[in-house]
Amino acid sequence: MFERLVGTASDDPMGDREETANSSSQKAQRGLWRLMLKLPAIRGRLQIIAAQSTHLNGMFEAYEDAYVALQRFQKERGQNDGPLIKEYETLCSDIESDVLSIILNSTSPL
Repeated sequence: MFERLVGTASDDPMGDREETANSSSQKAQRGLWRLMLKLPAIRGRLQIIAAQSTHLNGMFEAYEDAYVALQRFQKERGQNDGPLIKEYETLCSDIESDVLSIILNSTSPL
């Protein structure tokens, strides 16, 4: 009876959006952590800027996706995976370079 009055989670379109946003936020957090480990020289500034604004979250999410895919490709390495692995290594490196450039050019105070 109570479920019929308030609906179930699957009936709630806002619940799906909230779940997606939460998942996206968690992915961005994991990407941030990975970048902080990869770029220790700017770890502090990266953490401060990430806490002040969400404008880099898309890059953090992209880094998480690329890193996880790269790890999977390396783990399940097949004969034809060389070019794919190289592509994802380059993608991760490009994102790291972009984040580094953004952080170093940021006027945000420490």
